[in-house]
Amino acid sequence: MRRLIFILFFTIQLCFSQNNTLTEVKHLSKKLTEISGIEILEGSDLIWAINDSGNPNIVYGFTPKGELQQEIEIENAENVDWEDLAKDNQGTLYIADTGNNDNDREDLTIYIVKNFLQQKEEAIAEKIEFSFEDQETFPADNENMNFGSEALIYKNGHLYMFTKNRSEHPDGTVNVYQLPAKPGRYKAKKIGTYKTCEGKRECWITAASINAEENEIILLSEQHIWKLSNFKDNDFFGGNIQQYDIPGKRTQKESICYKNSTTAFLADEKESKKKGRNLYEFSLK
Repeated sequence: MRRLIFILFFTIQLCFSQNNTLTEVKHLSKKLTEISGIEILEGSDLIWAINDSGNPNIVYGFTPKGELQQEIEIENAENVDWEDLAKDNQGTLYIADTGNNDNDREDLTIYIVKNFLQQKEEAIAEKIEFSFEDQETFPADNENMNFGSEALIYKNGHLYMFTKNRSEHPDGTVNVYQLPAKPGRYKAKKIGTYKTCEGKRECWITAASINAEENEIILLSEQHIWKLSNFKDNDFFGGNIQQYDIPGKRTQKESICYKNSTTAFLADEKESKKKGRNLYEFSLK
């Protein structure tokens, strides 16, 4: 009986949390020291990337071998705190200027670059300006600092942001907000919530990606990946949720996108001479 109980407990734990292979692919260009978002686009062999706050308003394209090949400046934009990239099936790239560590920003923006791959060295973006519908004070109260996002996806005409919970005593709660994927000024609508894990940095959502079929989403933190599947419409937390543990040293992982249906690209920021600014592959099998 004891043996049976142990086997059942181990099986349940395995279903909830899996430790898959993380493979370092390449050390990246110095221009990507604070890489904060990556995306692959149909029709391009490059991985597209941005840096976060205080860096140039440039989208970089590099090969899976880490070779920097293209830089596109977004002329009418400012990199206050760029944190993620998303795409639609019409060739549009979305840049999330939504980092908000102090929860005090009143200039949250998502840039829309249509026909992105047709751009050469410079591009003009349209803008979405927004605030969160339930944020009443700027900055937010220390126990409710959940109004910044570093994770953006596009699905069926809308953009969705997953929040980074920087509350003083966080419980792992991530919220998801919805916006129309078109220029304008909006209130982001809260449509869901989920408790990822216990703790702070290991539970902070730092990036998101959706697969080509728009029926599976991956969320990233420094130590975990959560895969959301079998959901209906935009009830992303209403289906199956699987947690993967990322093996190896904990680094500042802030970028994720699908390479294919069973593999994700990850990237981390540089933290020291021997740590960070790398591209990885992670198995989602």
